[in-house]
Amino acid sequence: MLRHALADAQLSEADLAERIGVDPKTVHRWLAGRVPYARHRARLCGLLGQRTEDLWPQLAAPRPISEPPAAQILATYPHRWAVPCAVWQHHFANAQREIGILAYASLFLAEDQGVMRTIADKARDGVAVRVLLGNPDGPRISERGTDEGVGDSLAAKIRNALVLYQPLCDLDNVEIRLHDTVLYNSIYRADDDLLINPHAYGIPASHAPVLHVRHSQADDMATTYQHSFDRVWCSAGASSLCRVSTDAISHLR
Repeated sequence: MLRHALADAQLSEADLAERIGVDPKTVHRWLAGRVPYARHRARLCGLLGQRTEDLWPQLAAPRPISEPPAAQILATYPHRWAVPCAVWQHHFANAQREIGILAYASLFLAEDQGVMRTIADKARDGVAVRVLLGNPDGPRISERGTDEGVGDSLAAKIRNALVLYQPLCDLDNVEIRLHDTVLYNSIYRADDDLLINPHAYGIPASHAPVLHVRHSQADDMATTYQHSFDRVWCSAGASSLCRVSTDAISHLR
């Protein structure tokens, strides 16, 4: 939200640093997700013409119980690759009940050792971790690879991801399944917060947008994606990799 407000005000990071009186590296950390000190928040809001709760929704006061909260889109990103690494780390680190990953490969997460350690630590703390990846031998993966113009490389990315995700299977509370569905979105869930990566025909998922959606009441926007995740999970029930030997991974290689 701060990044969008900065763009709307036609200010660069250097401009903001100069006007607030901080080092440019401090502004970069703010844009990566760090919450500024209160005195800086006040100056930022005044400069950008925004409210504190608009720029940092996590600081908003809780609503009265009698007032139903509205569905929220907390942030948007033009591309998945534009989502800062700190956002992914913070997203999964905040989970207290459930982590869910639904994608074709999500190799970018599997290669991030910080994120993988966070997910593993959460599983050890009792958080349920469900990972749904595409079946590299399934027809949907072949079709998607053709649509994106990458051929068999998508299946190869899935196989690489499965090798990197496999250590999670040694932990309690973790299950990995393979699916063969047409994905309209990749979904990255941490309790009631979801990072949604809508798919666009012929466009790699890394170049498609990402929405940060929060579930706040029954039948809101986030509920739709939660139900979609659960439907794919149930359809992939017969392909649970964490319930078979590691020979399954070797076969997929």
